[in-house]
Amino acid sequence: MNTKQFLSDILDEFNKIDYVKPEDIPNIDLYMDQVTTFMDSQLATSKRHEDDKILTKTMINNYAKNDLLPPPEKKKYSKEHVLTLIFIYYFKSILSISDIQSILNPITGRYFGKGSSEMSLEDIYKEVFGLEHQETLNIMKDLAKKFNTSMKTFEGMEGEDAELLRTFSFICMLSYDVYLKKTIIERIVDQMLHEEKDPSKKEK
Repeated sequence: MNTKQFLSDILDEFNKIDYVKPEDIPNIDLYMDQVTTFMDSQLATSKRHEDDKILTKTMINNYAKNDLLPPPEKKKYSKEHVLTLIFIYYFKSILSISDIQSILNPITGRYFGKGSSEMSLEDIYKEVFGLEHQETLNIMKDLAKKFNTSMKTFEGMEGEDAELLRTFSFICMLSYDVYLKKTIIERIVDQMLHEEKDPSKKEK
């Protein structure tokens, strides 16, 4: 495998990835089939395989059963339902259902359906995902740095063995990065739960 070309291809793919803009989400309520079709079209660039499904009816039903997603109104899903599903989509690849509950439930509990308040769920979505462009640039720089570091490992080796081991080094560096960030998120979630059980801890 030509790792350098592979990395270049990945960076090109990064440039194509874009978040779902709030203005692209229909302002009318949608039936479940319409929600899954919309999500599949909007997040197509994030698929690993062409036939992967971004969201299924079973997933939506499970999210509702696990109190991740507020129930639909007369089998229809609002714009805020779609926004919540987008958050779930990004979280679910690295976090457990219970952790996602701990993160999302305080947000949906306070802001879902509160369009007339000072802060709506759409406002929160815009604020958070408005950072994505700069974060993508930061990640691309970090990827290039890790790649260059990994290509300096196993000095003295040549040929296929060198390519294999350096690619392995690159994968290990990326995996450790994900592991550390996942661990940090879990610690934050645990702290949130601890403070919820003992509000006096928030003062410290």
